[in-house]
Amino acid sequence: MRYLLIFLLTIQVATAQDFVWTPGLQRAYTDLQKLRVQTGRQLASREPDNGVRLFVADYADMLTLVTSDNDRLFSQLADREDERLTALKHMDDNSPWQRVLQAEVRLHWAFVKLKFGKEISASWDVIRAYNLLAENQKRFPDFLPTYKSLGTLHVMIGSVPESYLWVANLLGLHGNIRQGQQELLRAQQDSTFGLEARLIDLMVRAYVLKFTDTDGQTLQRLVQGNRDNLLLHFFGATIEQKNGHSEQALTYLNTRPTGSDYQPLPIVDNILGDIYLQKGQYATAETHFKQFLHVYTGQNFLKDSHYKLFLCYWLANQPDARARPFLAQVPGIGRTTVESDKAAQKFAESYLKRGVSANQKVLMRARLASDGGFTDSALAYLRPYTEGRFTTAGEQAEYNYRLGRIHQRRDEPDKAIPYLKRALVLSEPGQLSFGATAALQLGYIYQQKNDRTKARSFFQKALSFKRHEYKNSVDNKARAGMSR
Repeated sequence: MRYLLIFLLTIQVATAQDFVWTPGLQRAYTDLQKLRVQTGRQLASREPDNGVRLFVADYADMLTLVTSDNDRLFSQLADREDERLTALKHMDDNSPWQRVLQAEVRLHWAFVKLKFGKEISASWDVIRAYNLLAENQKRFPDFLPTYKSLGTLHVMIGSVPESYLWVANLLGLHGNIRQGQQELLRAQQDSTFGLEARLIDLMVRAYVLKFTDTDGQTLQRLVQGNRDNLLLHFFGATIEQKNGHSEQALTYLNTRPTGSDYQPLPIVDNILGDIYLQKGQYATAETHFKQFLHVYTGQNFLKDSHYKLFLCYWLANQPDARARPFLAQVPGIGRTTVESDKAAQKFAESYLKRGVSANQKVLMRARLASDGGFTDSALAYLRPYTEGRFTTAGEQAEYNYRLGRIHQRRDEPDKAIPYLKRALVLSEPGQLSFGATAALQLGYIYQQKNDRTKARSFFQKALSFKRHEYKNSVDNKARAGMSR
């Protein structure tokens, strides 16, 4: 009897120690969130072997893989997912951390697998993570760490194109954007995942909803309040660049923390190249793209960088013999997992097969400048032209769309409306992407004017375009716009 009692006490002590956030593990996780990966690994290695240490080690592996894009390293580390999940499953089932950390590990590897083109396996990880989090919510409804990733998944489910909703429902995935945002807001109160939840909420606003000036101010406060956090500076830059504020993105990158303590981020040079390309500083852009290719060992962004190097020469009016070789390499290198590589592949195939008109160079300069928020330059490129100077419906639609977006970015919605409407009309017969994106922007403009009827009609018009390369992202934003 005495030995049985000792055995039971031993089991209780063991399970009680399964999920302990020791001060050392807390410091390790904080360092990892700043992209101090090696320091985080070292701190974690000194701590007792428990479920939290497994999670922290897994987080370090995920950060290493997604920042390096190293295929060989991915092959070496891939088995660790199952090993860690098996270990976590055998830990204390009565702890709210057991399912949360299993879900986090699955989401880490889902993110990694997407980067390496393993979409099906990544999808199954997401589904299993959702089920773990949904179960944890039922068992421990007040446990805040559940809501960071559950909220993220509910936003993702709510963003699924309507034609695929039946698949989500069939798999037992339920949720909507508003529900997810409320859960992310709740998760921000958590001492462990609160910072991550705040960043995810801003990324949802940037990539799914509409990023506002207020959101930009919130992001700025978050970055400035964490000056030693490389991850926040990086995501701050990508968010601002995505939303047409490349000058602010440049500020975040130029003030980012550096040093041997931080994980190398080769992709920063690719982003800097993008920004200087938008600014029309082609020689500086070229330097950054070449530096990226010199140090990067992965397969993503190769097509994109070679395409952008072509643009540096082409837009600077260099001889075709200097520009074309970069574009000629695009079809045979890298992969088309990320959107920018897909766009590069499409442009290269079209240009190499048919060439482009001189008008395309004007439109490209205006597009890049407008995308970066450099609207004075963008307007100057297009001012000498009229719609009649462009010969094809595609060029005419793009001309009107670019002018509409320029005026919209300059906070001149009434000037933007006729151009965007004209782009929509020209695009409908051929189902061009400019029509879908113009309709989306018209929806936003009328939403700001509080004309809900017109806003909804334009969001529906955006959804009606069936064949274009930006359908998923446009549909997500249009559906989110209607839900508001």
